[in-house]
Amino acid sequence: MSMNEYVNKIINGDCVSVMKSFDAQSIDLIVTSPPYDNLREYKGYEFNIDGIAKESYRLLKDGGVVVWVIGDATINGSETGTSFKQAIHFMKVGFNLHDTMIFRKKNPIPQIYRKRYNNEFEYMFVFSKGPVKTHNPIMVDCLHAGLELGNTTYKNYSKGVQTRKKIANPVKSQKIKGNIWEYVVGKNKEDQEAKGHPAPFPCQLAEDHIFSWSNPGDVILDPMCGSGTTCKVAKQMGRQFIGIEISPEYCDLARSRVDATRHMEEVEPLPLFAKK
Repeated sequence: MSMNEYVNKIINGDCVSVMKSFDAQSIDLIVTSPPYDNLREYKGYEFNIDGIAKESYRLLKDGGVVVWVIGDATINGSETGTSFKQAIHFMKVGFNLHDTMIFRKKNPIPQIYRKRYNNEFEYMFVFSKGPVKTHNPIMVDCLHAGLELGNTTYKNYSKGVQTRKKIANPVKSQKIKGNIWEYVVGKNKEDQEAKGHPAPFPCQLAEDHIFSWSNPGDVILDPMCGSGTTCKVAKQMGRQFIGIEISPEYCDLARSRVDATRHMEEVEPLPLFAKK
């Protein structure tokens, strides 16, 4: 099969086996969330971190990005640290750890007291294949926009000696958003479509990452697409998508969500790959 035959499809199969059939450097962005510790056997299937990391590196174009949304289980009184182990594994196969971001849940599930604070977040590791090619930063309003500064100083983050000097006077109206992103989980109508899956992430999370690391017409891959959130949002945003899911049940759910989705804007599909 040529790559054109995979694009804008939800494919039922083992993600590593399917990814091996794709052309090298054919994907612009990967957004995914793997099964967590106590879900390592997912619907009876095993999770191959080594194969996924290596194939992700092979498939990404130079400058492409992987967004890896992951959390840790607490087992026998200790967090597993699986998230960090996976991040290090991605670095070992050649990725840069471009950013360690936080997905903070505005409505975390209350937990039984276990002599620890309630867990409210997951990691969003952003890996890049070399220097990042595309970054469309999300901007937010500055709290003190237009304020005339007096003696306020800012640290100069340089490669050499770090100094402090007066800058940004008056304060600009906007700045680049920080790397802690907050979302309500499971309450929005578009997210409730995915309630047949045990752990979908919010559509807005996918939208923010797809906006940040890709452009219209780019190819977005989710190798463990579950309920199809990444694919649904990619279609809405005028991107091409490929979803892979090993569970036939979740493939059906993902396809139904994608089929019901319309573009936010009318974007003419682009010819992505030359026919072989």
